[in-house]
Amino acid sequence: MKQEDIPPLVMALGFFDGVHLGHQKVISAAKKEADKKGFKSAVMSFNPHPSVVLGRSVQHVKYITPLEEKIRLIRNLGIDYFFVVRFTEEFANLLPQEYVDRYLIDLNVKHVVAGFDYTYGRLGKGTMETLTFHSREKFTFSVIDKLQFGEQKISSTAVRACILEGEMDELPPFLGRFYQTNGKVIHGEKRGRTIGFPTANVAIHDDYLLPPTGVYAVKLTIAKDNETFQGVCNVGYKPTFHKDKADKPSIEVFILDFNREIYDELVTIEWHRRLRSEQKFSGIDGLIAQIEKDKAETVDYFEKYGTDTCILS
Repeated sequence: MKQEDIPPLVMALGFFDGVHLGHQKVISAAKKEADKKGFKSAVMSFNPHPSVVLGRSVQHVKYITPLEEKIRLIRNLGIDYFFVVRFTEEFANLLPQEYVDRYLIDLNVKHVVAGFDYTYGRLGKGTMETLTFHSREKFTFSVIDKLQFGEQKISSTAVRACILEGEMDELPPFLGRFYQTNGKVIHGEKRGRTIGFPTANVAIHDDYLLPPTGVYAVKLTIAKDNETFQGVCNVGYKPTFHKDKADKPSIEVFILDFNREIYDELVTIEWHRRLRSEQKFSGIDGLIAQIEKDKAETVDYFEKYGTDTCILS
């Protein structure tokens, strides 16, 4: 693609994992600037996470928003163009000036918007302070200050910490929404139906960061009909029934007031509150009694907070 084929752009820069309120502030500022100048709005992100390429992570990286989810959320913010740069060793070793020349000036960027801590180029040597020099007077830029909730900076690190601790009800002030994961309903062991609690076994893409094992109050949306139901979700290894631990936990949702088969349906789980840790019961009766308590606590939770999709307290 040649520069003359690209309209003048206002570009928001960042990795944007989570598309949290801080990211939304950067992206919205780019859109506002584009509208003001009569340019097109754009976002540039990277894939995979730099730690995969730079060797700082020995495990598979989990994302708050895997790439497809990130694209969906950013599209919903009204952005015209979304550029995804493949993060490679070659890209990581670009000098700051090379990065600006190839990925900003050559893409007809006329204004850049980024957070105060954004860095670019080899070893992150390029900063928002050096951008004046590296821009070659080809574009202007805006720096967005950090956004805080109370004393805490709104960041992907903070969001990640909440998810890993199972503090799902702490996320709305950071994300502007509850945490969501997408998946497909698959066939499971079908043991739940034998004890009166049939569950939807949801296979979630391996790129998602999942909360720890336990039981959660959730909402489940069936994509095809855009129908949303309340539910009790178990994340875990079902120790009551299994002696050996599986390679990864299963995710099963007991959907309240629901009696349909939804195998192979695409669904979204919206995580609201962690109710308890996963437990091993000595028998089926103890498990059934606990599930009844979980169900009652979930009903109470949603009655208290109504149908709000977000609680900002």
